[in-house]
Amino acid sequence: MTYDRLVCANCAAPVSEGRCPVCRANRERLQQEGPFAGLNPMALIALLAVLIAAVALLAHQTV
Repeated sequence: MTYDRLVCANCAAPVSEGRCPVCRANRERLQQEGPFAGLNPMALIALLAVLIAAVALLAHQTV
């Protein structure tokens, strides 16, 4: 989930605005997470399966 849709429980403002220390801390934490942090486990498994299939196809074509 992206922080632009989150509402802070402390100040009831959007977290993306960073009005209070809690908003700013959560915004920093969400920005520091990697690009795959928002993906669910099934999407990661599907991405891994596609990557394995691509490597297997490449290996099969080079033989």
